[in-house]
Amino acid sequence: MEAILVDCVQNSLRHFMYRNAIFICERLCAEFPSETNMQLLAGCYLHSNQSYAAYHILKGTQMAQSRYMFALSCFQMDLLNEAEAALCPPNEPGAEIPNGAAGHYLLGLIYRYTDRRKTAVHHFKQALSADPLMWAAYEELCVLGAAEEAAAVFGEAAALCIQKQYLPHGSSSQSLHMSNEDRGLSSSGNFGPGADDASPRQLKHMQGNNQKDIPGNYHGATALGGAASQPSNGVSSNISFYNTPSPMASQLSGVAPPPLCRNAQPNGPNQSIVTVDSSPRSTVNSTIQAPRRKFVDEGKLRKISGRLFSDSGPRRSTRLSGDAVANSNVSATMVVGNGTSNSSKYLGGSKLSSMAFRAVTIRKVQSWTNENIDEGIRNETFDDSRTNVTSTTSSLSPSGDTRFPEQEGTTIPISGGIMNGSKVISGASEILGLLRTLGDGYRLSCMYRCQEALDVYLKLPHKHYNTGWVLSQVGKAYFELVDYLEADGAFSLARQASPYSLDGMDTYSTVLYHLKEDMKLSYLAQELISTDRLASQSWCAMGNCYSLQKDHETALRNFQRAVQLNPRFAYAHTLCGHEYVALEDFENGIKSYQSALRVDARHYNSWYGLGMIYLRQEKYEFSEHHFQMAFQINTRSSVIMSYLGTALHALKRSDEALVIMEKAILADKKNPLPMYQKANILVSLENFDEALEALEELKEFAPRESSIYALMGKIYKRRNMHDKAMLHFGLALDLKPPATDVATIKAAIEKLHVPDELQDYL
Repeated sequence: MEAILVDCVQNSLRHFMYRNAIFICERLCAEFPSETNMQLLAGCYLHSNQSYAAYHILKGTQMAQSRYMFALSCFQMDLLNEAEAALCPPNEPGAEIPNGAAGHYLLGLIYRYTDRRKTAVHHFKQALSADPLMWAAYEELCVLGAAEEAAAVFGEAAALCIQKQYLPHGSSSQSLHMSNEDRGLSSSGNFGPGADDASPRQLKHMQGNNQKDIPGNYHGATALGGAASQPSNGVSSNISFYNTPSPMASQLSGVAPPPLCRNAQPNGPNQSIVTVDSSPRSTVNSTIQAPRRKFVDEGKLRKISGRLFSDSGPRRSTRLSGDAVANSNVSATMVVGNGTSNSSKYLGGSKLSSMAFRAVTIRKVQSWTNENIDEGIRNETFDDSRTNVTSTTSSLSPSGDTRFPEQEGTTIPISGGIMNGSKVISGASEILGLLRTLGDGYRLSCMYRCQEALDVYLKLPHKHYNTGWVLSQVGKAYFELVDYLEADGAFSLARQASPYSLDGMDTYSTVLYHLKEDMKLSYLAQELISTDRLASQSWCAMGNCYSLQKDHETALRNFQRAVQLNPRFAYAHTLCGHEYVALEDFENGIKSYQSALRVDARHYNSWYGLGMIYLRQEKYEFSEHHFQMAFQINTRSSVIMSYLGTALHALKRSDEALVIMEKAILADKKNPLPMYQKANILVSLENFDEALEALEELKEFAPRESSIYALMGKIYKRRNMHDKAMLHFGLALDLKPPATDVATIKAAIEKLHVPDELQDYL
C-alpha cells in the first residue's frame, strides 16, 4: 500500500497535479507516518508554492534532505536565521551541508542577504567546485564582484569533475540509485512557480530575488539519488526548478515558444519517450539585481541657476544584474540512446534566421520590431523511434530501491537515458566551452566593461546568441553605453526570441523612457501586466510609463507594488527613490536608496542617487563620499564622474575637479555634461578664455541648449563685453528655457551694466 501511494503521489507531481498529490500524500502520512513520507508531503507543498506549509511539516526534522527543504522554506519566507541554522546546526559545527552544491548555493544566498559577503563568496565557490555546471553560483559571484575569469572556473578541473560524476568508476551507480531517505522528491516535478496548475496568488510568495536559481534535487531526484548532499548530484541538481509564474498573455497565445528539451524522464512503466517541455521555463527572479533606470541627466546640464538643460526630473541609470536565466545559458543538448542530440532552444525560420540576430549594431530598429515572430520560431519535433530511453522511475519498491538497466561497455544511464562514456567527455568539453564564453561576457558586464562584453557575446554560436537571455544582456550592455537605439533593437529581438520571458524587461522599459517612446512603453507595460501581473518587472514598466507622463505619484505607487512583490529587487527600491526625489521628498528618497543598498551593496545607482540628494541639500562632503562609492563600482560612467567633479568643486577642490572632468569627457565624448561643468569650474577660476573655448566646442554637440549661451553671456559680462553678453543672453531666451531660468537670465540682463562686486548689494 505504501509503495502504491508513493508512486501515485510522484505520478501526480510529474503531471503537475499538485492538489491531488497533496491529498494522496496526506493519506500516506496518516497511514505510514515517517520522516521520509513527511518529506514527500513537504515537497508537494513546495511544488504548489506553499512554503509555509512545508515549514511547519519539516520543523524539527533531522535528515539531511529534510533540513535542506526546511532551509529552502525558511529562505522563501525570509526567515534567514532559521534557514542558516537548518543548514549549519549550531550544535554540530562540523556537520556536512546537505545537498552538496545546492546546499552551498542556498547558504551563499543566506550569507549574502545577511551582509556577510566574504562567507557568501566562499560558499558560492564551494558550490561551483562541487558542481561546475551551477551557473547560478557563478552569476552570484559576478554580481558580488568576486568572480574569477571564466576560463579558470570552467576549465580542466571542471571537466574532470563532470567526468567523475558521469563516468562509471564505481561511484556512478551509487549516484544513480535512490535512497529511501529522499523518496519524497519527484522525478520530474519542479518546486516553485511555473507549475501549470499553480495560481498567480500562490506565486506571490516566490518573488524573492534569487529563489529561482536555488538548485535542488527536485528535478530528476529519483534518478539522481536521495542523499543529495553527495557531490554526485550532478547535472540535475543544476536545473532550476522555478518556472514562469503565470500563463502567457492572451495576445501572445498564438506565438509558439521555442521547445525545451529536458533530460529524458519517463512518466510511467515501459515508456521510452523523451519528454519535451514546450512551456516557457523562464525563472521567477529574472531580475536579481535588475537594471536601473537612468537617474543621471546626460544631456541636461546645469544653468546659471544651477541647472542646464530644461528637461526636469531625474534620469535613470542601470546596472547589469545577476538576474539571468540559468536555464538558457547552459548548452541544453542531451545525447540519448543512439547519440541523437536534441536542441533545447533554437530560432529558425525565414526572416529572423536570415537577418542574423547579431545585427544589433544596425540602427534600423523599426525593421526589427516589425518582424513576424510566427515566422521566426520553429518547433522541433522529436521522433520516438530515434530515441532509446529506458524507464527508471516507473515504480518504487517499499524499500525505495529503483532498478536500473545494467551498464554495458562504456554506456551509463543518466536520468533515464543511455549515454556513451566518450560522449560524456566531448559533451562536457562543449558545455564548458560555451559557459566560458557566456561567463566572460557576464563577468565583464558586471564590471561595466560593456564594449568588451559585447565583443565576447559576438563569439557565441548563432543559436545561443539568438536566445532571449543573451539578447537581453546585449541590450543591457548597450544601455550602459547610453546607446538607446541599439538597446531598443536588442531588446526587441529578445522579445521576439522569448516573448514569455520578463528578464530585462524593466531595463527595456527604461530604454523606451529615455527615447520618449510613450506609445511603445505603454504597450510594453500592458503586455507585461497581462503576461504576469505578479512580477516586479511588469510594475516597473508600468511605473516608467507614468513617470514619462510626469505623473510621479502614480509611478511611485507602481514601483512600491514592485517592491511589495519582491523585496529583494534592488532596482524597484531605487526607482522608488527616483520618484521621491522628483516629488522632493528627500527623506523617503534616502530610505529607498538605502533599502536598495541593503539588497545589493554594489548597486551603484543608489550610491549615485544618495549623492544627488546630498548635493541638492548642499551637504557636499556626504555627496562627494557617495559619488566616490558609485565611481569605485562603475569606473566608466561619464555621468558619475561629472557629478563627482561637481561635488569636488563645491568643496573648493577645483584642481581635482578639473582632472575628473577631463576623464569624464574622454569616457563619453557625446555627453555634454562634463564639458559644461568644466567650463563652470574654469569661470570660477577666472580662466575665461579656456571656458569660452570649451563652450564653443560644446555648442557643436548641443546647439540648441540655452544654458550654454547663458553661461557665455555671463563670461562676456565679466569681461565687460556688454554687447556680446547681451547677444548671448538674447539667444538663450530665444531657445525657450524653463521659467526659472528665464527669470535668472532676465535678472542678469537687468544688471548687465552693474559691476559684479556691487550686484550683491542690489
